[in-house]
Amino acid sequence: MDGRDWKKFLLPYEQTVEEMKVKFKTLRGELKSREEYSPIEFVTGRVKKVSSILEKAKRLNVPSEQLEKGIEDIAGIRIMCQFVEDIERLAELIRKREDMTLVYEKDYVTNKKPSGYRSYHMIVEYPVQTALGMKRVLAEVQIRTLAMNFWATIEHSLNYKYRESLPEEVIKRLSKAAEAAYLLDQEMSSIRDEIMEAQQLFDDNSNIISRVLNGIQELYFYYRVREAAQFQLRFNEHWETDDVRYLKELSAEIDEAIARAKKG
Repeated sequence: MDGRDWKKFLLPYEQTVEEMKVKFKTLRGELKSREEYSPIEFVTGRVKKVSSILEKAKRLNVPSEQLEKGIEDIAGIRIMCQFVEDIERLAELIRKREDMTLVYEKDYVTNKKPSGYRSYHMIVEYPVQTALGMKRVLAEVQIRTLAMNFWATIEHSLNYKYRESLPEEVIKRLSKAAEAAYLLDQEMSSIRDEIMEAQQLFDDNSNIISRVLNGIQELYFYYRVREAAQFQLRFNEHWETDDVRYLKELSAEIDEAIARAKKG
């Protein structure tokens, strides 16, 4: 067993994971604001457990003094996308970032592993500011569709149970499941435009409802109680009809009422 202080050793990796999670979540929000669509569905992250680090070091013959360079996924970020097409777009966005440096990439989407595993891996070097100064930390970014992630999660659990020695019958079933997940991704890609349009309509409806309700509250703030109550009644009569056009017109009227209230 390595005698180092593992808690201190892992601190920069923990900070790296937290910072990168925030950055990719922020990227998701910015893309949705600018382009009304983001290839990022959600982001997770983790730091490898000490037992997993030691196990991988043993398997790869990495000396204990070279763990920081020899084990590249101690810090791991996982980004889920809706569609296969989103993976390459997101990978290109990561390549262009200046706050991390791409070391290399592994395309297991086009070139799946024998087990059926599909994912896109990017090893990056991330400069993290610690109490002792700047430290460059290696981190792995995995980009997957939701279907790929579901399959990989199941495979990981089974590998843990069987200690990497899966029974032949389980391997065959996993392989079939991997192909089913792949076909699901293909089907989703074939109706991508329809799915995105439906999601955009939902977002538009949610946004306009928020604007109307916030506007009504602002009228109350300016003591325009009568106007606010009238707008609330009109909203209550129409919001369940999904009449976005009417709600937009109502929002415009509320904006005009707020403008008049501000002028006094």
